[in-house]
Amino acid sequence: MSLLLDNQFGELPPDKSVDTKLFLEAVSHLPSFFDCLGSKVFGIIKSDINGNITKIRAVYVQDPEKYVTLQHIVEAEREAHAAEWPKVGATLALMWLKRGLRFIQVLLQSLADGERDENKPNLIRVNVIKAYEQALKKYHGWIVQKIFDAALLAAPYRSNFLKSLSKGEEVTEEDCLANVRLFLVNYSTTVDAIYEMYTNLNAELDYTV
Repeated sequence: MSLLLDNQFGELPPDKSVDTKLFLEAVSHLPSFFDCLGSKVFGIIKSDINGNITKIRAVYVQDPEKYVTLQHIVEAEREAHAAEWPKVGATLALMWLKRGLRFIQVLLQSLADGERDENKPNLIRVNVIKAYEQALKKYHGWIVQKIFDAALLAAPYRSNFLKSLSKGEEVTEEDCLANVRLFLVNYSTTVDAIYEMYTNLNAELDYTV
């Protein structure tokens, strides 16, 4: 089975609201994605995602009936922490979590679209660099960027990465990419909806770490 398809994201309703419980269940399996990238540096993103999921879940379990959707949580924190919001609680955790999710989204979409280095077609460096630049780089200071520069150079072979996504099973590259495209349908819709929510609520911050 596929690492991605084993834990599919659900289809969103017409209003694009994201069910908190279902989101947390699906996203909790994604940190293992970064093990497929090999370099321990990507463990930074994995750890960050794990930590932010934990923070969001801690808020949700306090009142599941109140926090049915992610927007319910963000709006409740805006009301409760007007002066500090959005740099507070689950709102801040989800802000960073969505960036990690966007990294995965851009990387997988780039692979699915067939983007590759023609000189070194069996490397995924081009795809990883694109994902980092679009999802995370602008939020990282110079030191953190240099750390990731080293990790990007150590990105795994395309064949090894796709085999890891297939949990070690021998499947063709096209079958693996077909699974990636299937996973991306609801996953991308969910990530895009969270970004749209942050824009609509004016909850986005652009400070660096």
